Amino acid sequence: MTGKATSEVTEEHASEPPEEPAQPSEEEVTAPEAPVAAPQAPAPTAAEPAPPSEDVPSAPQLLTVQDVSDRAVTVSWEPPERLGRPGLRGYVLELRREGASEWVPVNARPAMVTQQTVRNLALGDKLFLRVAAVSLAGAGPPAVLDQLVHIQEAVEAPRIRVPGHLRQTYIRQVGEQVNLQVPFQGSPKPHASWTHNGHALDGQRVSVRSGDRDSILFIRSAQRSDSGRYELTVSLKGLEAKAAIDVLVIEKPGPPSSIRLLDVWGCNAALQWVPPQDTGNAELLGYTVQKADRRTGQWFTVLERCRPTTCTVSDLVVGNAYSFRVFSENLCGLSTSAAVTKELAHIRKAGIIAKPRGFVKRDFSEAPLFTQPLADRTSTAGYSTQLSCSVRASPKPKIIWMKNQVDLQGNPKYRTLSEQGVCTLEIRKPSPFDSGVYTCKAINALGEASVDCRLEVKASATH
Repeated sequence: MTGKATSEVTEEHASEPPEEPAQPSEEEVTAPEAPVAAPQAPAPTAAEPAPPSEDVPSAPQLLTVQDVSDRAVTVSWEPPERLGRPGLRGYVLELRREGASEWVPVNARPAMVTQQTVRNLALGDKLFLRVAAVSLAGAGPPAVLDQLVHIQEAVEAPRIRVPGHLRQTYIRQVGEQVNLQVPFQGSPKPHASWTHNGHALDGQRVSVRSGDRDSILFIRSAQRSDSGRYELTVSLKGLEAKAAIDVLVIEKPGPPSSIRLLDVWGCNAALQWVPPQDTGNAELLGYTVQKADRRTGQWFTVLERCRPTTCTVSDLVVGNAYSFRVFSENLCGLSTSAAVTKELAHIRKAGIIAKPRGFVKRDFSEAPLFTQPLADRTSTAGYSTQLSCSVRASPKPKIIWMKNQVDLQGNPKYRTLSEQGVCTLEIRKPSPFDSGVYTCKAINALGEASVDCRLEVKASATH
């Protein structure tokens, strides 16, 4: 009886279709809408004994979640320790939604993969997952994921990208528009808010429009009170990013408070003024000084962007009377008005009086001192040569040239030169007889000095 049952089981196994070829290691499936019965091993008949436990594979190992998005979940596992004697046919992945009691197969047929992605899930789904290994003898015990999988919208941390022209101080003149457009990133749509110097914005003057990808702060007509630091905060589910933009609203400065004529001498006039009380909310670039002749009344600029609050105007014409005015200047330009001198600068013709300055005459007397000595030389017969040295002395010294302590003065073969302290002895077409020690001596009332050198004249080669 036992042998017959064994034979019948063997024939039944033989009638099974051949084992399917191996499939890729990953498979993408769609979440089932309705429950589907999981594949079961054939029920044993009364004449057939139950298959031994060695024929059924053990549970897969290390079932883990690889990735969760707003529409899909990816899980992976490792093969079971025991595959079963008939051989592994594949794996069946099942899911159960929170609150349901039935497990729904994700893949109707066993698949030889160790990773699957379940797609087309709905936002808010909460799922339990398990996977079982299937052999010809049936499905083994499942490996159940020990955590609940929650399908929710993916969160991208907010980021702000400040344009390059807003990374430095954003300067506008009074009355101009202020338009700050700052792009940002984040998913789902983050919440954007602005502050001015740490306080809420004035809704009557400032308007803000925030979209999915950027936020725009707009002021139709800027005032100086709109200057300061504007901070954009983009927040999303406990995450936030901040960016600060400095805005400066400026206008033309006021004129200098007063101007005064300090002094007039020759063709020059000295002026002084007081800086303006209102700089236009910007740093002063300097002052522009102008002059006007009383006869013509035309103004001419003499200085531009003068930094100090004093100046001297030169090259004034003798006999004329001048008025002066000063404008202050910043990035917006010159002040609309100027400070004008109340009194005229009269340039009068004055007599020339020589005022000699007393001074102490310095004594430059000095004994002779050679600053450049003579150097030994070698020359060729028939070619003129020169010996030079430099001497310093006051009064001008007398120069004496000697050869072997014999004075050369009056010898037509030698020519002496002395200019700017440089003493030169020229020997015209020397011969070997002219070899020897040459000495240059300088003598004045304070003393004397001398230097010497050796000259060697070689005979020219003959053929």
